[in-house]
Amino acid sequence: MSWHPHLWHPTTQVAVAPEPLRVVGSRGSLLELEDGRQLIDAISSWWVTLHGHAEPSIAAAIGRQAQQLEQVIFANFSHRPAEQLATRLSALTGLERLFFSDNGSTAVEVALKIAWQWWRNQGSERRQLIAFEGAYHGDTFGAMALGDRSIFTAPYDDLLFDVARIPWPHTHWGDGGLEQREAEALAQLDRALQTPTAALIVEPLIQGASGMRLVRAGFLRAVQERLRASGALLIADEVMTGFGRTGALFASQRAQLQPDLVALSKGLTGGFLPMGVTLASERLYRGFISDTPAHTFFHGHSFTANPLGCAAALASLDLLQRNPERFQQFEARHRPGLEQLSTHPLVKRVRCLGTMAAFEVEAGAASYLNPVGRQIQRLCLEQGVFLRPLGHVVYLLPPLGISEAQLQRCYEALEAALGQLQQ
Repeated sequence: MSWHPHLWHPTTQVAVAPEPLRVVGSRGSLLELEDGRQLIDAISSWWVTLHGHAEPSIAAAIGRQAQQLEQVIFANFSHRPAEQLATRLSALTGLERLFFSDNGSTAVEVALKIAWQWWRNQGSERRQLIAFEGAYHGDTFGAMALGDRSIFTAPYDDLLFDVARIPWPHTHWGDGGLEQREAEALAQLDRALQTPTAALIVEPLIQGASGMRLVRAGFLRAVQERLRASGALLIADEVMTGFGRTGALFASQRAQLQPDLVALSKGLTGGFLPMGVTLASERLYRGFISDTPAHTFFHGHSFTANPLGCAAALASLDLLQRNPERFQQFEARHRPGLEQLSTHPLVKRVRCLGTMAAFEVEAGAASYLNPVGRQIQRLCLEQGVFLRPLGHVVYLLPPLGISEAQLQRCYEALEAALGQLQQ
């Protein structure tokens, strides 16, 4: 097919990108193309398709809800699906209050605004925000400012507020010298916290868009201890890591963190509908209750708490809680194929956590713009597997329902692609 005359595709340079493939159907881990081919969706369609495409129980829940209540303004009304979802997520996270939005970027924006205004409502002038080198938190302006500066943010850098940034001591199989890198990062955090700080934001355990970069849970606990001592708030951006992706229901739980705010999206509705939520502690919520109108949290979205999205999220949680072994045991499913790939001479810095497996290709610059990613994508497409490498970083993040044969096929496609790169 050719480029559509009226569409504008995301993060795509049409001058050099191949024309998009038209999808006509999907089921489980498979995408069906208009030309009859089937592709294994090895990255869960940008990490959102949690269980699998067209998951029947979620589709049925949306259908039932659509016949009862499809949408209502949430500023003046409430409804059972929103109340049930808030109750369940609160119980699962330990955070008592839930604010709805539309996607991952807006969930982060809400967390940022709550943290910032909460201090203002207390009469505090804490103005510093801290984030990590390599962070990505979304494409809206507040989320971009929290993220590290990159090719994604370059056109807008003059419009972004300053953030204190500390190193992200990422690691991989066979890594050495990690303790020293962690100690240096914590020392920089100690220095940063000498300035009154409103909040620190972190992608727990995995930085996604910057290259699936892992840190150890112990490092994050040390970060949390320092924040608690300083009084600063902890924001966990679990847009990608939430809902089983790291082998626990939430990455914060696997790392034994208790954030003040958590941003969720992507897998929230099982990939069926756009929705974001920000969970906050009761302490923060109480800081907005006042006779002073200026203390109100003046933020909202047209589709806040959309009942269809809530119904999808509830059905997705049912599946997760009914079958926890699907995410708890996924890491073991990755290991045989990943260990085999790790012996390839082009494969470096292998890492794996939960449903995510990644490695770096030793071919050219360590960069998102390295063309080797596009080469591997093309070669794997020829093998019936869809990937979207992050430049020289190649990763798998498949739906929980992918079969053993399909997962093995992904690794076989990668091995074949790497073999062709060597020729």
